[in-house]
Formats: sequence, structure tokens, C-alpha cells
Amino acid sequence: MYEIEYTSRAVEDLRCFKRHEQQEIVDGINVQLRYEPTVETRNRKPMRPYSLAAWELRLGEFRVLYNVDEEVLIVEIQRIGKKRGNAFFFRGKQEDV
Repeated sequence: MYEIEYTSRAVEDLRCFKRHEQQEIVDGINVQLRYEPTVETRNRKPMRPYSLAAWELRLGEFRVLYNVDEEVLIVEIQRIGKKRGNAFFFRGKQEDV
């Protein structure tokens, strides 16, 4: 089982969502990333090289960008936001990843 860690940016991203959205995101992260976070599925896919994170998790309209350290079994959540088309939005602002 992998341990889930959040960067300070991810924590700030999460705080910008409504309480019920925060719970939906955290629950989704725990279900999807505790076991086999590097197995590609409909909702998990690798990001392009040189991105902010190596993996993207889709939770409905929300996106979770994360890295995995296989040696110590840690999933590090980098950013949490929304995606519209090919654009990522964090705290309501579009950013390149």
C-alpha cells in the first residue's frame, strides 16, 4: 500500500474547493492511488515528459497531478485543479503543466 503525501501547493489548491468537493477529491485519491498508482487506467494516465508531474488522475471534472516513488511507496500529490479541453486550471487560473 502506498502512502499519500500532499505538497503545500496541492493543499492550497484543495482549500479552494467547496467542502463536499474536497471530500470527493480526497476520497478519490485514496481509492485510486493507494494501490497500483502507476497502472494506466481510464482515469489514470502518464503525463508527457517534462511536465509538472509524471501522472494525471481524473476524478470527474477534477484533475490530480502526482508523482510516485516506487522505492519507498509514496504518492506525492503535486497539484489539484480542473481541466477544460487541454487547459489546466488551478485556483481558478489557467496554468501550463
